[in-house]
Amino acid sequence: MTSLDGAVELLDRSLSYTRVALAAVADADLGRPTPCAGWDLARLLAHMEDSLDAFDEGAAGEVRLSGSVRARVRVRSLQEKACALLGTWSTEPPTRTRIGPHLVDTSVLVLAAALEITVHGWDVAASLGLSHPIPDELAGRLLPAASAMVGPDDRGSRFGPVLAARSTSGDAARLLGFLGRQLTGPPGGVMGNPDTGPRVAS
Repeated sequence: MTSLDGAVELLDRSLSYTRVALAAVADADLGRPTPCAGWDLARLLAHMEDSLDAFDEGAAGEVRLSGSVRARVRVRSLQEKACALLGTWSTEPPTRTRIGPHLVDTSVLVLAAALEITVHGWDVAASLGLSHPIPDELAGRLLPAASAMVGPDDRGSRFGPVLAARSTSGDAARLLGFLGRQLTGPPGGVMGNPDTGPRVAS
């Protein structure tokens, strides 16, 4: 199995996990706070859709940096794009993808997609008050990607400070804590996804 094959397999699992939370979203939920400070659920869903568009573009070799939508419309669009994204990356994408002036290995981009989709799936579930934990095995495989992709310069802008997990905590708690999220407590209390412009995965 190549590194890209492994990343696509993680992407498949992240999409399956997140679809469960998306299926529970209704119009009345769009104003709910999320674990991302200052973001309601409507804004988070819009960010997720924009991110899916960017990751889909990446399969073609380049990511371009560049009103109110009903919940049913937004969720259906997200679900359709999620299915299309997996299909696109399961074919034969280029080995490297250009993001602005940078070239990155496509496996890194797919890992970023899996990480983003998983964590935002948890954000949606937390916003709705659902008990939908990230599977520890999935979180454990995403932890190295998170450690490699999120550095000190991202803290305070895209992510809050690391929240230490208990020594007995599983990988899901460690992953969320590393990304500035906590398993318990009211939504909206941690830094994450502040308004840093379009196509910023966080």
